[in-house]
Amino acid sequence: MGLWLAEEPLVLASASEVRRAILSAAGIPLETVPAGIDERGIVQRTRIRDPGGIASLLAREKALAIAARFPHRLVLGADQTLAFGTEVFSKPQDIAGARAQLRQLRGKTHALHAAIVLACGGSLMFKQRAIARLTMRDFSDSFLESYLAAAGSAVTASVGAYQVETLGIHLFEKIAGDHFAILGLPLLRLLDFLRHEGFLAA
Repeated sequence: MGLWLAEEPLVLASASEVRRAILSAAGIPLETVPAGIDERGIVQRTRIRDPGGIASLLAREKALAIAARFPHRLVLGADQTLAFGTEVFSKPQDIAGARAQLRQLRGKTHALHAAIVLACGGSLMFKQRAIARLTMRDFSDSFLESYLAAAGSAVTASVGAYQVETLGIHLFEKIAGDHFAILGLPLLRLLDFLRHEGFLAA
């Protein structure tokens, strides 16, 4: 008998390989079904402007979109936003965008806001938000070019143009906050909820 007690695997409403790997490493069987929602359009149609609220909104929309297709399954939506002062960053569209973004962030502190929402059918069962604060080194332009060349297209796969679990760690001098929130999935509270509800062994 494993740790997972639900009859069917968790459905992850995300294409994120990092989130999939986190859940798999925690012994949670899962199926990934990307939501494919219009994230920018959804944000533009709302009055929500705070980064944590945006992350929560998108996590909710992803969870509900997939839960409508799998009405009897547990569906997890997740999202992450990056806040630098009053500015909220999106994933850079290309290497040039990543370069401009990293130049703006270097030598300064920004915040990552991660949110998750667990849904079943049309009901929201659980939601959680977490914040981490990261300070970049004041790296040189030549280092930045070396980083971009080494990381390649991976810089467009995350909101910060980096992955701290790989080459992105070289950008930082200080990181404060929950490790899993930095990776875009506040895991510990989720596990606690799943245990409490009988989906995980307690």
